[in-house]
Amino acid sequence: MNGVPRAPLILGLAGLIPFIWGALTYLSDDLHAWGTQTFGSRFVGPYVQLFYGSVILSFMSGVLWGFATKTSGSKAATFYTLSVLPALWAFFKTGGGPISAGINLMYGFAGLLVLDAIFAYWRLTPIWWLRLRVTLTAIVIACLAVGVYL
Repeated sequence: MNGVPRAPLILGLAGLIPFIWGALTYLSDDLHAWGTQTFGSRFVGPYVQLFYGSVILSFMSGVLWGFATKTSGSKAATFYTLSVLPALWAFFKTGGGPISAGINLMYGFAGLLVLDAIFAYWRLTPIWWLRLRVTLTAIVIACLAVGVYL
């Protein structure tokens, strides 16, 4: 990922661990059993993905809020409003069971990427932002799909 500063790249990739871990423990009964025994049932399978995914969507609302501070007037109102959408989506759409919550998180992360693109189009993000976000989002959605479709 040329052009992405080292710290955001490393931290972004590290942030994928709960999603990847959740997918792996969903696919492997032995890993699931070990993870449950070692960390507890909340930290395996779709449970870790769903809780962490809600946290990350909310976190990303805060990141977009920070980008919105670069604007003023009616444009600021628009971007502040857009920035809270991922957190509201996580709050309202992650109930109803693991399958529907997983599907809604997948939509939430796809929608977040659209917001990232809008903020990037208006030059509110660093130049490298979309390069990083596309990669991270693809991996997150693939990991969530394991719990939803397998």
